[in-house]
Amino acid sequence: MSMITTTSALAEACAHLARFDFVTVDTEFLRESTFWPKLCVVQLASPEQVFVVDALAPGLDLAPFFELMRNEAVLKVFHAARQDIEIVWHLGGFVPVPLFDTQVAAMVCGFGDSISYDQLVSRVTGVVLDKSNRFTDWSRRPLSQSQVDYAEADVTHLRDVYLHLRDNLAKAGRTDWVAEEMRVLTSEDTYRTDPDEAWQRLKMRVKKPRELIILKEVAAWREREAQGRDVPRSRVIKDDCIYEVATQAPTTAEALGQLRTIPKGWERSRSGEEILAAVRRALETPKEDWPKLPRHRQMPEGTGAAVDLMKVLLKLVSEAEGVAAKVIATTDDLEDIAVSDEADVPAMRGWRREMFGELALKLKRGRLAITFDGKKIIAIDR
Repeated sequence: MSMITTTSALAEACAHLARFDFVTVDTEFLRESTFWPKLCVVQLASPEQVFVVDALAPGLDLAPFFELMRNEAVLKVFHAARQDIEIVWHLGGFVPVPLFDTQVAAMVCGFGDSISYDQLVSRVTGVVLDKSNRFTDWSRRPLSQSQVDYAEADVTHLRDVYLHLRDNLAKAGRTDWVAEEMRVLTSEDTYRTDPDEAWQRLKMRVKKPRELIILKEVAAWREREAQGRDVPRSRVIKDDCIYEVATQAPTTAEALGQLRTIPKGWERSRSGEEILAAVRRALETPKEDWPKLPRHRQMPEGTGAAVDLMKVLLKLVSEAEGVAAKVIATTDDLEDIAVSDEADVPAMRGWRREMFGELALKLKRGRLAITFDGKKIIAIDR
């Protein structure tokens, strides 16, 4: 196998891949010093052949790769697809469809929560992968043979994993379950980075609406700055600085310079001036437009015990059905069910309701008991 370094070779490879119902895909990238992931290598495999693409090769145009990713006649198979898709979204401006994520499928097939690729390959095929190149510098050229071997393994064994999971899902009648989970991964909203929503990434360490509107404005400024300069958010300013600016609300360079998290002299830089402008914008925002502080959920008295029992029931169902618990229901789902029999949550719809939701309601109503029988916990109809 030779490394693909030209557009013509990539086009030929993608033409081969487009002949098949599915292809396996992986990427190697760097992100330590940039906001956007820096694509270094693309790995692609058909049932017959494997290709490793040097995405940094001079003059290489990734257009044939993007055309393949857009081809709706070809299923794109990834493992833990989110960051790979983010790269396609950033460079190509679209989300590949149709999509199959083996990590998600594995959760529906009894492999537990968020199993790693090497663990999944080992359990499905018995092959133990050498992961020593996982954290190597993929931007350095030439790539070593061990790096190329590692890159190939990430898509060749993925073929066997996909076929195994696909067949298991079909036999269990759960193919549609995975398709339902793919909706989040294939939604463009998942990959949009709106600076005005950047504040929601931060922990809520502010306690007043006035502090929250400042945090929102400063976080939005940092997001735009990080994207524009293509540097990690922490290279612009750290989270602790945003929190301190939000609570202290400096409106002058002197006040900004007094903050513990601000380096000496930084308050008179361009960035310092822009932070002060963000603070002033926040303070000039009409109070009725300030974002609401997230409220801690107030659970009715007695529902905490019901949620605790439902967690035990969820574990029982998860183990019995071979489906990861977090795919069936979240803690928020359980809290909503504890409060209302008509809770509008995923756990009370479709296959999740049939598998768990109805049992949760029976438990809540006292028609199902959880007990210990020798070596395991069991549920008994009352």
